[in-house]
Amino acid sequence: MSERNDEYIVVKAKAQGVQVIGLTRGQDTKFHHTEKLDKGEVLICQFTDHTSAIKIRGKATIMTKYGTVDTDVE
Repeated sequence: MSERNDEYIVVKAKAQGVQVIGLTRGQDTKFHHTEKLDKGEVLICQFTDHTSAIKIRGKATIMTKYGTVDTDVE
C-alpha cells in the first residue's frame, strides 16, 4: 500500500475564470481534473495517491500550511 499525503491547499479566485488543474502521479504526468472558479469562489484541494501537483491559472490566492501565495497575473 502506498503512503498517502493528506495535505490540503485552499484556492480563492480573485477574478473570473480561475482554473485549478490536478496532475497525476507516475511516469507520465497527465491532467486528471479541472475546475473553473468565479471571482470570490473558494476550492479546497487535496494531494492524494493520484494527485501529485496542482496547477493554477488566473488571479488567485493560494493558502497552504506553509503560507499564503498570490499569483502574479494582472
